[in-house]
Amino acid sequence: MINSSKLRMVDIVGNLNLIKDKISVACSRRPPEFSNVTPRLVAVSKTKPPNLVISALDAGQHHFGENYVNELVDKGNHPDIKTRDIRWHFIGHLQRNKVNKVLAVPNLHVIETVDSEKLAAAIDSSWLKFRKLEDDKLNVMVQVNTSGEEEKSGCDLGQTSALVKYVIESCKNLNFMGLMTIGAYGYNPANGPNPDFLSLVKCREDVCRELGLDINNVELSMGMSTDYEHAIELGSSNVRVGSAIFGERPSKA
Repeated sequence: MINSSKLRMVDIVGNLNLIKDKISVACSRRPPEFSNVTPRLVAVSKTKPPNLVISALDAGQHHFGENYVNELVDKGNHPDIKTRDIRWHFIGHLQRNKVNKVLAVPNLHVIETVDSEKLAAAIDSSWLKFRKLEDDKLNVMVQVNTSGEEEKSGCDLGQTSALVKYVIESCKNLNFMGLMTIGAYGYNPANGPNPDFLSLVKCREDVCRELGLDINNVELSMGMSTDYEHAIELGSSNVRVGSAIFGERPSKA
């Protein structure tokens, strides 16, 4: 059970301002090749109630992420949210039988977790029923399992180019936006650059070289509340921050 009285005490405005300041500082530490990219902050509202999303919207935040389909559906259709300038990122594992639920959510901006040709094909064919305009393509990212952990979703590093090629050539209703990874939890940057982030950076280089893509048009979504600054230093253009904005989530039973 979420203690709503405690949630109301979270300083959403202060937290957002602090994170934006830290993002600016992290940008100043990046190599020159990343200097033309302004990282996008995605506020991850997983397990948090709609009133905190509204508070963040009031504070000028536009991009929000959800891990669970039912939460995305509920918040996306909330009467005080769906009419706002909000862009939803789905960042959780997506089963094919839940694709239509996600695609029906108002203001869906991107699905960051495409990890197979079958899922890409399902999204591509279903999007025809939900898009507003004939040439309206849905943004997607390909999720890569850089840590190789069996419990993590994402395609294998060696299969990334093939999956990206499939999305670009066979999914005419989708717009390939970039690559996403979660990586191993709890890595300490004091031990050096995060190997999962380095793997995704190299993976993008390999994909762009093999498929003839402009690397400047392929985003990297990596970094969360505990490591978003480090991820930005290594080239992330999209960071997914939850607890640092909305407060700690309740522990799982």
